[in-house]
Parts: sequence; structure tokens; C-alpha cells
Amino acid sequence: MKPTPTPDATPVTRAVAQDSANPPWKLPPPLFDARCRACWFTAALLVLVVASFVSLNLDWAAFASMDAARSMGRFVAEFFPPDLSPIFVNKVVWAAWETLAMSALGTAIAALLGLVLAVPASRLSHQDPAWLRRPTRWLLNALRAIPELVWAALLLISAGLGPMAGTLALALHTGGVLGRLFAEAMENVPSGPGDALRTQGVGRLRVFAYATLPQVLPQLMSYMLYRWENNIRAAAVLGVVGAGGLGQLLSFHMGLFQMNKTATILAVMLLMVACVDVLSFSLRRWLNR
Repeated sequence: MKPTPTPDATPVTRAVAQDSANPPWKLPPPLFDARCRACWFTAALLVLVVASFVSLNLDWAAFASMDAARSMGRFVAEFFPPDLSPIFVNKVVWAAWETLAMSALGTAIAALLGLVLAVPASRLSHQDPAWLRRPTRWLLNALRAIPELVWAALLLISAGLGPMAGTLALALHTGGVLGRLFAEAMENVPSGPGDALRTQGVGRLRVFAYATLPQVLPQLMSYMLYRWENNIRAAAVLGVVGAGGLGQLLSFHMGLFQMNKTATILAVMLLMVACVDVLSFSLRRWLNR
């Protein structure tokens, strides 16, 4: 009996066999190699942490001793009872308002400064040469590299003691932070609406006003509110160098070891920060709906 010939493979079968032999995709690396790299990275971090503890020469035994605990107990006991006299409470409330005003005004100025610098610091389209992008980003790096406390100490020479130096210090440092965040947000928006306007011959200013800004405005507001939260805390610290607000009052009474007055100031500071945190969180949720 004559054997039946095997039919030739169809073109589809040959194509599947060829694709299986030479797959066009790249297989992921073996899991063992990836795990080893992660282990080496974790080991390097652990070595860095251990080296930090050794180099700092921290006296944990003295910190955890009974003498230290008794000293801390006596120190905390001096905070009670807080000074709740009407005259001093009115003074603290006015200083809290000054701190709040410094943070709000400093954040508003920083938002305007950041928006002005974010436009040249970002590439809004593929056709944009963005000649000023690199030098503007260097300027933003310089503004945010200097802490608020250092800015306040420098501005005290020209602005003098009081909230003026603190407000300008917050504005300069936060302007650098917000400018970089605003620039990154503008570069990551979808380019479709802007490209559609550019093809119609619309100018750069109107493209920014009608296409870019409406897309990033909720994100910019969220960034600004978050930095306002930080500036409340920073404004309270700036008073240490004489920049006004609760910090200046706190530094004065702590220097005189008037701990009952210090307790009142700290309580008002914590209450103000908590209220601002809740307000800012609610506004951010409302904007991101």
C-alpha cells in the first residue's frame, strides 16, 4: 500500500513557526539577576546608614539614661500651666495673624514669580526653541537652593527687622520651588489643543492663555496650596532671626526662659497649622474633582 503523502505546511503555519523561532520581542531579564541588583542596592544603603551612625558619634546611652529622662520631665513641667492672661493671648493672636499674613502674601508673590519664570523655563511645543530654558532653570535652582532662614537673614540688612524680610524670604525660596513645579507641569500637558491653535496662526500668548493654562491650572493651584501649608511652618520659624510673627515671639520668651508663655505660643502655633492643613486639604480635593 502506498503511504499517504504529508501535506505541506500552510503559509500561516510557516509564519507562526518562523515567529516562534525568532521572536521580535525582548524577553525580560531573569528574576535572579534583578533580585541581586536590588539586594546590592539595599546593602549599600544599609552600609551608608551604619556609616552615618558611626561618624556622628551619637551618645544614645546618655540620651536614654534616667538623668536625661528626669531633666526632660522637669523641663516639660515648666510649660504648665500656660499663660492665658487676656493681654498675652491678644499678643499671641496678633502674632499668629502676622504669621498667617506673611505666609499667604509670600505664597501669592511666589506663585506669580514662579508662573512668570515657568514659561521661559519650559518647552511648550516641539517647535519651541526654548532659548531661555536652561538659564531660567539655573535661576530657579539658585532661588530654591537657599533656605528661607538664610534668605531672611540676608534680607534683614535691607528690609530691616519685621515681617517684610520674612515675607520676601518666603517669596524668593517658594518662587524657585513653584517655578520648577509649574514648568514641569506645563511641559507634560497634552500638546493637541495647543497644536490645533498654532496651525490656525494663533500667537504664543493666546495659545498659552487658552490651551496650556486651562489644562494645568488645577495642578498649579494644588501645588500653591501645598506650599502654603509649608510656608505656615516656615514663617513661624523665620521669627527666630527677627522676621516677625510667632517665631519672633517664641524666640523672645524662650530666651527669657518664660516657659508658660512659650507653651501658649506653641499651642497657638499647632492649632493654626492644623487648621490650615485641613483647609488646604479640602481645597485641593475640591480642585481635583
